[in-house]
This record gives sequence, structure tokens and C-alpha cells, in this order.
Amino acid sequence: MSKDTHLEEVRSFYDSHPISLPQILEKLDRDGVDLRTLTEDTLQAYDQDHYSGVAANDALAELADLAESDHVLDICCGLGGPARYIARHYGCRVTGVDLTGSRIEGAAELTRMTGQADRVTFLCADAMSMPLPDDGFDVAISQEAFCHIPDKDKLLQETARLMKPGGRLAFTDIVGTDAISDATRQRLERELALAGLCTIPEYCQRLERAGFAVQKAIDLGETWREILIERLAMYRSLKDQTVERFGQAHFDNWDSAYAFFVDQYRTGDLSGVRLLATRL
Repeated sequence: MSKDTHLEEVRSFYDSHPISLPQILEKLDRDGVDLRTLTEDTLQAYDQDHYSGVAANDALAELADLAESDHVLDICCGLGGPARYIARHYGCRVTGVDLTGSRIEGAAELTRMTGQADRVTFLCADAMSMPLPDDGFDVAISQEAFCHIPDKDKLLQETARLMKPGGRLAFTDIVGTDAISDATRQRLERELALAGLCTIPEYCQRLERAGFAVQKAIDLGETWREILIERLAMYRSLKDQTVERFGQAHFDNWDSAYAFFVDQYRTGDLSGVRLLATRL
């Protein structure tokens, strides 16, 4: 699959994701939240579409030693949950970048609704070519998103370009293990738009080639195994909303694909990593 074709697959994947701006607003309304007075402290229970929720944001913030003066780049920011959380709880300015226009539109709307548009801004762009100035950020973060980007070297080189010397890159990602087969890789790319999955040692090598010094690499495979079982159950709980919005066939395909993905953590074909690297 060509790079451009794959990126279109990523956009399509997130345009039809079970968690979206309409789904979040519907759930808030159903729970009796007054959207006219929505705050980040309330929204954070609904908009954290990554493993471990706000605890994962805090883990990255602690790993990167966030300071109020930091300008943070959230790469592949999705609907902006971590960006808003970090701005609210750590006082940072945050710029979020994502490939998918519908995610950026949703992120901007939720940020406006919670009154954070002065500290959190969003840009629709390819993470392998971000229209941002050199040396502009103190910290870069990402959560389970680099796995969708086919050219990891280009991604990491672009991230290094945007960071100040000594800047900290703290991120989590889905990784392969030595056990993963080509057939599994192909199915994950076809059904979940995952591409170019690295092993943890390969990630460290790629970071070093891109101009980073790796400080920590924490294997999260055991932790994520249980989390992913819970996430599969959560997505299944959204069946009625997903079917209403995208149809029964879409839900069935999603459920089959995600169940296969979760099973790869049981077999040991997939793992996860939390990495900290500093820009040389």
C-alpha cells in the first residue's frame, strides 16, 4: 500500500471511529451535563480516547517533567483530550496536530466549549510534514498514534526539527514483538490502519538516528493486556450508537478487527511502550 493510500485509510478509520464529537456530546447530554457550562474537569471523563485515560496523561507529564512554561506539541492529538487536560492541570500551552479533519474540528469545538482556546490550539496536518517552525517546542507527546504512521524515521526526524535542543519527547505506542507474523501485520494494516510497527529496540534505534538520546523505554505489554480487554467491552457497549451512525456491517467489522487486535496481546505478538527521549 502506498503512503498516500495508507493515510487515506487512517483518515477513514478515524472518521468512522466509535468515539467522536457527536458521540461525546450525546453521552454528556444523556448524563444530564449542561453543555453551556461544560468544564474540562467534567469533560475529561468522556474525551480521553487512549489507554489508561487521565492516568496516562499524568504518566507522560511526569516522565517529561512538565513545567508551566513549556510549550507542548501533541502529535496525532485526535479529539484533543490530553491537550486540554495538560493545559488545565499543568498550565502549559499546547498545540495539537492531527491528520483527520473531523478530529481537529471536534477538538477545536470541545476546547471552545470548555473555555480553553487561549491555551490550546489545533492544526490539521500530516505528522511527517508539519507546517510549524524549527525549535518551537519544549516537549512533544503522543499516545498510541505513531503506529498509524508508515515512515517512522521521517516522523521522528520531523519531531526533532520542531523541538528545542534538550527538549523532551514522551510518548506511548503500540509495538510489535519478534513473534509477530507478516500475516498479522497485514491484517492489522488492512483492518486498523496500523503500519510499520516497530519492536522496542527498533524504536530506540530509530530515535537515536533521528537525533534523540533515549532516556527510558518501559514495556507496557502486561499492563495493556487487561486494559484492552476492558476497551473491547467499552466499544461493544457503544453498539447502538455505532450502528445508528454507521450501520450494522460497520460495527461487525470493527468488532471483529478489534477483537483480533486485543488477542495479539494474549499471544504476545503485540506489546506497548512508554518512551522518553531528549533532543540532542
